[in-house]
Amino acid sequence: MSEPGGSEGTTTVPVLDKPDRTDKPDVQETGTDPGGGRRFWSARRVPAAVVAALLFVVAGAFLYDIAAVRAGRSALAWRRDLARQLAERPLDDTWVLVGAGVAAALGLWLVLLAVTPGLRDVLPMRRTRPDVRAGLHRGAAALVLRDRAMEVSGVQSVRVRTGRRRADVRALSHFRDLDDVRADLDAVLQDAVRGLGLTRPLALSVRVRRPGKKG
Repeated sequence: MSEPGGSEGTTTVPVLDKPDRTDKPDVQETGTDPGGGRRFWSARRVPAAVVAALLFVVAGAFLYDIAAVRAGRSALAWRRDLARQLAERPLDDTWVLVGAGVAAALGLWLVLLAVTPGLRDVLPMRRTRPDVRAGLHRGAAALVLRDRAMEVSGVQSVRVRTGRRRADVRALSHFRDLDDVRADLDAVLQDAVRGLGLTRPLALSVRVRRPGKKG
């Protein structure tokens, strides 16, 4: 997925995920689940489809050629050439090393996809029900923080970039003292972060400056 989204663009609908009903975690009296901070797992549909298509084509070609040989026909030229190349080329040959490196890289990539959850753009939210998990997209969180920051007196414009653990806020103030504006922004944004209902509240990095001179 893409890296942290900014404040511009359309609002993304939060993600809801219903796990198996048999899995009922222990929910505290405050309505939050201590294990609800786990990231959402991606279905990995595109990588799975690509790998399945490649395996289907390669396996189909080999099975067709083997069946043709069993039926009394000669093996296809590409398989004879491949067998000859594998038998004659030494292990330290450049093309053998390149092929082994590519295969190892693809294997490590598939292993990485298998053991990592993915969906980096979805921030887990606190559970209020044991059978429902909710997530908020970074872009939606950035938009909420931007709208709240624009309510502060003296703020002319705001840019917000949200990550998995931190939100960077860059504001321009055209009047009022910068320290006063920064203090108001800190208070408003801290309240807005709590209102997002995230399992791990975002840490804030707020910077305020004057607009640059035109011309």
